[in-house]
Amino acid sequence: MAYVDFLSSVHKKTQRDYLARVNEYPKAEAAKLAKQWAYDYWDGDRKTGYGGYHYDGRWRKVADAMAHHYGLREGQKVLDIGCGKGFLLYELTQVVPGLEVVGIDISDYALTHAKEEVKPNLRKMSADQLEFPDNAFDLVYSITTLHNLPCYELFKALSEMQRLGRHKYLCVESYRNEIEKANLLYWQLTCEMFCSPEEWNWWFQITGYQGDHSFIFFE
Repeated sequence: MAYVDFLSSVHKKTQRDYLARVNEYPKAEAAKLAKQWAYDYWDGDRKTGYGGYHYDGRWRKVADAMAHHYGLREGQKVLDIGCGKGFLLYELTQVVPGLEVVGIDISDYALTHAKEEVKPNLRKMSADQLEFPDNAFDLVYSITTLHNLPCYELFKALSEMQRLGRHKYLCVESYRNEIEKANLLYWQLTCEMFCSPEEWNWWFQITGYQGDHSFIFFE
């Protein structure tokens, strides 16, 4: 297991007003709308989610780094757990022509509005119940998704990632101090697992997850 950071450059481009997030709109109502994983979360107001999650090429740099790090090549198979609209999967197919990609998500809205080029490769499925055979993929990754699961589903999801992939990569939200904890609490809408890096490492140990990982911090 290694700490491999593919996401900081994308995460840090977004400017966040943490106090406005909790003062300008009822947080409980915003979370309720976000957890429907529908229009409000993906393409509605910024107060209830992304504020419009559209393809803009930002994931190309991540795809380049991942493809290089894991030596991805034509004919290999990749699974994205929590693929959303499939933007990163699309970029991976552009970086590595002939790569076989599969994405799963629980959001009907995201799957319906996914990038057309990869939409046929996307399926509605839960992260803790993956309907694929053992070692089916050369790379299984999940980016900013598994912290949205309650602990009993997280346990299964991490075990499933370990079961399915030759290489694994996970990125989840975390905090290193009280300031980052408060910022995470203020900003998040869908998070269920509020864990420090030490606690995440405990989860990796008890589930047998041996893949790579990194954390998103709200500094």
